[in-house]
Amino acid sequence: MPSPRTRSAAVLLATTLATLGLAGPTAAPAAAAAVPVGAGGYSDTRPAGTSGPTTNTGTPVTPKVTPAAQGKPVPTNDWWSSLAFQRYGDNPWSTPMYGHPLTYQATAAGLDIGYPTTPAIVGDGRQYEYAHKRDLTLGLTGLNSPDTKADSWSDWTVTPYWSDGARTLRTTIGHGLPFVYAKGTGGSARVTTATAPTVFADQGNVLGITVAGHHYALFAPTGTDWTVSGSTLTAALGGKDYFSLAVLPSTDALATYRKYAFSFVTGSQVAWSHGAGTVRATYSLTTQPQEGTETGTLQALYRHQWLNTADALTPYTYVSPRGTMKVREGTSFTTSQRAAAVLPGLPKSSGVDAARLRGYLNEVANAPDPLQGATDTYWTGKALGRLAQLVPLAEQTGDTAVRDKLLGLLKGRLQDWFTVGGGNEFSYDRTWRTLTGYPASYGSDTELNDHHFHYSYYVYAAAIVAQYDPAWAADSAWGGMVKTLVRDAANPSRTDAAFPFLRGFDVYAGHSWASGHQGFAAGNNQESSSESTNLSAGLVLWGAATGDTALRDLGVYLLTTESEAITQYWFDADQQVFPASFAHDTAGMVWGSGAAYATWWTANPEEIHGINVLPVTGGSLHLGGEKAAIRRNLAEMERENGGPAVEWRDILWEFQALADPAAAKAKWDAGHAAYTPEAGESKAHTYHWIATLDALGAPDATVTGDIPTSAVFTKGTVRTYAAHNHGSTARTVTFSDGAKLTVPARSTATGTGTGGTDPDPGPSTGDTFQLRTGGALTTATNGTAGSDTLASAGGANHDGTPHQPLVYEAKGVNGTLKPGAATAFRLQLDAGTTVGLGQQARVSYDLTGDGTFDRTETYHYFATDPVAGWEEYTQGRGLKAATGTLGDLRGGTVRLEVWHAIGNGTAKLQTGTDRSVLVIPYG
Repeated sequence: MPSPRTRSAAVLLATTLATLGLAGPTAAPAAAAAVPVGAGGYSDTRPAGTSGPTTNTGTPVTPKVTPAAQGKPVPTNDWWSSLAFQRYGDNPWSTPMYGHPLTYQATAAGLDIGYPTTPAIVGDGRQYEYAHKRDLTLGLTGLNSPDTKADSWSDWTVTPYWSDGARTLRTTIGHGLPFVYAKGTGGSARVTTATAPTVFADQGNVLGITVAGHHYALFAPTGTDWTVSGSTLTAALGGKDYFSLAVLPSTDALATYRKYAFSFVTGSQVAWSHGAGTVRATYSLTTQPQEGTETGTLQALYRHQWLNTADALTPYTYVSPRGTMKVREGTSFTTSQRAAAVLPGLPKSSGVDAARLRGYLNEVANAPDPLQGATDTYWTGKALGRLAQLVPLAEQTGDTAVRDKLLGLLKGRLQDWFTVGGGNEFSYDRTWRTLTGYPASYGSDTELNDHHFHYSYYVYAAAIVAQYDPAWAADSAWGGMVKTLVRDAANPSRTDAAFPFLRGFDVYAGHSWASGHQGFAAGNNQESSSESTNLSAGLVLWGAATGDTALRDLGVYLLTTESEAITQYWFDADQQVFPASFAHDTAGMVWGSGAAYATWWTANPEEIHGINVLPVTGGSLHLGGEKAAIRRNLAEMERENGGPAVEWRDILWEFQALADPAAAKAKWDAGHAAYTPEAGESKAHTYHWIATLDALGAPDATVTGDIPTSAVFTKGTVRTYAAHNHGSTARTVTFSDGAKLTVPARSTATGTGTGGTDPDPGPSTGDTFQLRTGGALTTATNGTAGSDTLASAGGANHDGTPHQPLVYEAKGVNGTLKPGAATAFRLQLDAGTTVGLGQQARVSYDLTGDGTFDRTETYHYFATDPVAGWEEYTQGRGLKAATGTLGDLRGGTVRLEVWHAIGNGTAKLQTGTDRSVLVIPYG
């Protein structure tokens, strides 16, 4: 996606594309018909002189699917979209597709398969790649197909299809699948290897081979046999039509994988739910046995998934561009995460000078052109988002005239786009089942790029309008068109014949993809992850404002899931994903094959770092969950930039305010008089954002409210609770630490909470234990602040296994287990300036004091930053493993162990204060 800052860069890119022959053709004029939707509508024909999807040479293309898939909405913007979208005219098969752990590319002879395990650093050190490299090709004897088509698909799997008239081949591949499942007719199973294979197991119909250091197992029907002739391996199918292949984590895993070789995956589906501040998602595979009765399978979980599941995992792992993948035995797993916070805007605070803010607001509202001359979908969206951010701020100052003027500007431009005719409109393409805004930009028409980026601003702006004018947002008015844009970019329905399910969002990868065709050697890509989450936040606000709880909860699921993916894959918050050879702390772009310290349009460090922050809104608070990563990110930006930000200083000040509000406020105070706001920003919004966080503190992601539009901020030892109530009656919001906040109808409220205002994570002192130097846990609160030293991990990996731990115990504990309650803790840690440390906690319960621990809970480790000062580790990092079950305590023992999981240095653990506590789920 080109620069949201510099129009000249966009013009240059368009000129370059035309020079390279990548611009689309001129379509023949056609008589357009308006399809009414409420008070607005869209056209069923593109405007004259515009184009829909094309090849790179400008030839119009249609979806490349089999007759069985004709008429179904094609999932563009996916990891495998090049199967269906032939962007390059000389390649009717596919470009490389990154399923992870396996990579694939369709060719005339079948499916090329690889398992890249060694990263390459390219682009002057600015990109790491686990590039697709063929280890072997799965096909049929004699197969020479003129093309490959998509035959069927589900949430994260796809079935490519080959036919040369005499032979047909279907293979099912997917994210997290170590198997490739094949069905073929007209020939024997054939596997050709890139180099001569080494056979490590020959069991007739099961063959274990090693190619380029990678271990594979080939499975033909029972009663058949594999023949090895140089680099060609064949097996007659004995009247059957199935065979499979698996990449093995080790040769001794063959027996386990053999068990599931004929349990073919036939579909994949995610189901999500949201309640009480928690998002749960279950990822399920359907299977069908080709022989025998086994219906289980194996699937590899990405880091963002296994960090947030309590389901049992095997010891098997794989290498991937997203870090280690861990294998689960079974057809489903469930993740559980704290819901990401969303507010229409930051709340009113004493840190903001109302008169000063009114002055900034008037500069925007009274400008000659508040919409900044925007014409195409992207730049119009940016202008709408900029104004929408200011509406709640005008409300806070009491300036209803400015508020209503801003709302009028938003309504006018949205209605203009939501009406057919004039200089802009939305047009529906029946062939590709997509809605495109014209004038289009950045390939949103010819390549179906970036719809989720562009439309995010429209949905967000419409949600702000709906907050103040529910009648405008009715389906019979303008809400129907808002929902139509949502259906195009993030359709929650799998049965909608007009649009595909979740066009841009890859549910298994945990984030969206920007390219509509995926026609790159590096797979698909996404640059501005924050414009993707802008859509999710807009869905939360739109759903809350209109009472559409399904869309609201979809937004919560998308935002929470992508937030964790961004944390891991763009910002490498735990420093466990980027290869050691990649000398960067952040990525501007994530590719199927890896990630790059880059953008599409510039190498300027400010924009590389800022593109995954903008637009800064009340939906950006999730970025504050990993403050150490923000500090590393900004420190790298200044190193690469040769000093503080100049062009995008406002975006990066706002980003810093999520971790260090006082430092951001100091930069604002020193520099606000002499800078030009980024195109989607204003001095009004930047001032309000920084001053508010300076007053309230940074976002506190360890506490969640029971409605999506709530958030918590912590400054020192004081928590401020905030929530917006879109409803027509007052309600009480309950937070996960027990605090309560009463919020009037259609209002935002803040407070320090009631009925549980203590900032500790427990509802009562009796369940809350302070740590004492010497190894005691106590419910006493009169301790003296101190600290204990955590021993170094010695450079080894002790993830999950205590190594020289600090141990704290309470004995003789009596308590009744609270239904539905869970262990909680807040531990203050300081690694000083030591890099690469990770502290881990385990909590154990001996229910009767007999010396045997009946329940043990091990939590994922916490990566501390190399900056002196206390950081907080909580149970919010997620449960890594648990054994046993809880019951009532009768003279029992409670134990807390803390140790270094990784690193080579010591750290301190605070004791003797109410900031380092363990809360047990007992009354």
